[in-house]
Amino acid sequence: MRRTDTIIIGAGQAGLATSRTLCALGLDHVVLERGRLAERWRSERWSSLRLLTPAWMTRLPGHRDDGPDPDAFLTMGETIALLERYARSFAAPVEEGVEVRCVERVPGGYRVLTASDEWRARQVVIATGHAAEPLVPRAARGLSPRILQLVPSRYRRASELPSGGVLVVGASATGAQLAEEIHASGRPVTLAVGRHTRMPRRYRGADVFRWLDRAGVLDERFDDLPDPHASRRQPSLQLVGRPASEPLDLGVLAARGVRVMGRLLGTDATRAAFAGDLAATTRAADHKLARLLARIDRHVDAGGLDVAPPDPPGPLELDAPATTLDLARHGIQTVVWATGFARRYPWLRVPVLDAAGEIVHAGGVTRAPGLYVIGLHLLRTRRSSFIDGVGADARALALHIAARSGRAATLAA
Repeated sequence: MRRTDTIIIGAGQAGLATSRTLCALGLDHVVLERGRLAERWRSERWSSLRLLTPAWMTRLPGHRDDGPDPDAFLTMGETIALLERYARSFAAPVEEGVEVRCVERVPGGYRVLTASDEWRARQVVIATGHAAEPLVPRAARGLSPRILQLVPSRYRRASELPSGGVLVVGASATGAQLAEEIHASGRPVTLAVGRHTRMPRRYRGADVFRWLDRAGVLDERFDDLPDPHASRRQPSLQLVGRPASEPLDLGVLAARGVRVMGRLLGTDATRAAFAGDLAATTRAADHKLARLLARIDRHVDAGGLDVAPPDPPGPLELDAPATTLDLARHGIQTVVWATGFARRYPWLRVPVLDAAGEIVHAGGVTRAPGLYVIGLHLLRTRRSSFIDGVGADARALALHIAARSGRAATLAA
């Protein structure tokens, strides 16, 4: 039997930020990681991927490492190295290669079983992340077995795909980036588009995240949003992080030769059916974009800032696509399901899950005393969705844990 005050499950940025804040409070804890530190960044991301956020947004508790160019976008190797340096900076108590198999309530706290040990702790923090398990829709079942099906966590580079055409389903950040990269390899790409969030990479002379930060958008609290649960379901921003700071939206993809279709409805062997909703979804994205840019403009005007004049991208006008596609006739040999992620907790035997299997929480605090979650989309604020936001979330949870332990505590910002 091994004992500690708090067990953190997962050694990504959220788990490490929580560990750092608990260290600052002198609270005993351990971080259990099923693979290596930052395992998902190592093994479930494609080779060319860079962070969507600039380097200055890699702020973590007690550590800031912008590098030589704060506006650069870190590669996967650079992100892993950043997290390794961060863990070393405070001697994070990480145990790698430890898979958690059961978490259950016991008198006085929690029992955590791994492949080799039994732990007891007063608190458990689940830091396994938001992008945990790729979602694959029912339409996948109808495809011919001759068509290769991939999820983004299994895609590495376009050169490893069959030489024929590719259908990418989903047009958020992941789908848009993969459609662009695969098309650039010479493989014809069809992109199935559902709800999406259009966003310019730069606006009024600065990266859009500078404005989201300065205008207070990222600090909007979950509880203060008009429809907070709908906000949690919003798709990720249609952006790509690269040195050229180029935009990436449906218009850019269509101009480069990507066939843009509506939402995928279903498949039948080598045929696919699409909704005729492309015009409606692009109009909705344009409307949300216009509202956001107007908010940035108001911030600029209120502060009397001397910046570039407004230069909003124009509305998208795409040709009306067909609603059916013969995949065989168009030579499509691969389908990539960029349709989002789900969270699965088969080892969690504490009644804190809703009907969809998601952890019910209020700012990371569950209804089970001493059980917490961190690293989820919009956990407490809009900033929670990015590396830059896990620090504030970790500080809030650490203070909650300290209070529960009967210790008055304060943390530096």
